[in-house]
Amino acid sequence: MGIVYMDGVFGISAADISTGDYLVTEVKSERALIDEIYKYAPSELICNEAFYMSGVDLEEMKERLHLTVSSLDSRFFSDEYCRKLLREHFHVNTLEGLGLADYEAGTIAAGAVLQYLYETQKTSLAHMTAIRPYTTGQYMMLDTSTRRNLELVETLREKQKRGSLLWVLDRTRTAMGARMLRSWIEQPLIDRAAILERQDAVEELNMNFISREEICEYLNPIYDLERLMGRISYKTANPRDLISFKNSIEMLPHIKRLLDDFSAELLKTTNREMDGLSDLADLIERAIEPDPPVSVRDGGIIRDGFDEEADKLRHAKTEGKTWLAELEQEEKEKTGIKNLRIKFNKVFGYYFEVTNSFKDLVPDYFVRKQTLANAERYTTDRLKELEDIILGAEDRLFSLEYDLFCQVRDQIAGEVERIQRTAKAVARLDVFASLSSVATRNNYIKPQINEKGVIQIKNGRHPVVEKMMRDDLFVANDTYLDNGKNRISVITGPNMAGKSTYMRQTASSR
Repeated sequence: MGIVYMDGVFGISAADISTGDYLVTEVKSERALIDEIYKYAPSELICNEAFYMSGVDLEEMKERLHLTVSSLDSRFFSDEYCRKLLREHFHVNTLEGLGLADYEAGTIAAGAVLQYLYETQKTSLAHMTAIRPYTTGQYMMLDTSTRRNLELVETLREKQKRGSLLWVLDRTRTAMGARMLRSWIEQPLIDRAAILERQDAVEELNMNFISREEICEYLNPIYDLERLMGRISYKTANPRDLISFKNSIEMLPHIKRLLDDFSAELLKTTNREMDGLSDLADLIERAIEPDPPVSVRDGGIIRDGFDEEADKLRHAKTEGKTWLAELEQEEKEKTGIKNLRIKFNKVFGYYFEVTNSFKDLVPDYFVRKQTLANAERYTTDRLKELEDIILGAEDRLFSLEYDLFCQVRDQIAGEVERIQRTAKAVARLDVFASLSSVATRNNYIKPQINEKGVIQIKNGRHPVVEKMMRDDLFVANDTYLDNGKNRISVITGPNMAGKSTYMRQTASSR
């Protein structure tokens, strides 16, 4: 996260280099700033010198979040350079096209973060394909105290997921879906139309639970496409990562086929944004061995038939073993040494090994390479010739396979925007399927959304406490609050009677 303080405004930019997410916003108060920091819980925070003059106290936050805060040189926060860097990275002529026109401090924060990542990561950051400006007013304002006390994503005392609202709602099948669900819980919508769209998507999945369960089965094998793409773009992905990627995207056509039958607007949008990526699955299927090694330097990566030159070198390597076996049998017959063996090690290459009991039978054209306690090692002109052919072919094959693997990896990296858009669509569907499954299992209902300032709940239940209790002992409660005579309810009762539970379940419903 980068923070820039200027003219009473805090510009904030957050970037996750593992997924390519890149966000920017601005806030005007210390409280709002701290809420944003807690929301993202960054591992590292960079800022300008002026930030230290703003009076913000980060000591408690540093300790709680294990946060590293660094004040960078002023060159990182040059307005002109930050704007130039953003334009060049996103290949645009003006920042208006990125939606940054109204974010002066935020633009500098975003530019500083980008420059810092360039200098520390030493890559093109090609997987960071978009920057998303947002206003904190798009979501319900939840300050740090509220987040903690409602135990939205972790419990108040143990800081564990179990016992939180996220724990109840998270039945996602992918890592991408789990991250998105957490984000949705921490940033509740306040736009009625957007809320209803999400509700409609969950409701239609409820009404088509057989298709929903089938979708969940196809989501199960999907790896973290966002982070896989990060490794591919960083050129650190290994052959098994590409196989994981292929196995994941092979599920997409099946998911899209099922989504064709849904009519909820968000599910239709999800289907449109989800690319089948069949061309990339086909490329990996043709190029990469189904069970490749982890290392990219030791060969065994590229499939037969993908590249003619690799096939030729592989044939020479295979034939070489036959040639060695024939030479071994030939020399056994010529010399009469029954236990003659051709062996190999990385120091001496290929050699004939003869035990001391047959040393007298060694012919003159055998040249000694090494003496052991109970054996001698030799070579011949013919063995040297075969060694040059075999080892030369093997070295060239390993080098060529590495080059071919890099070409395949780079070709996939060139489709980063398609893949990231698809990954977000998969994550969104995973969240909807999770919420639908939880709603069905727990008998939740679709609430009526109103803008009249009225909260009317019949038989309300606290989702977490209900799950933590055994034998269905939870007692449902009614709630009625409005902006008139019922603005306040006074809750009384002894300790452990459920007062805070009643308050929290009403706040969560709100």
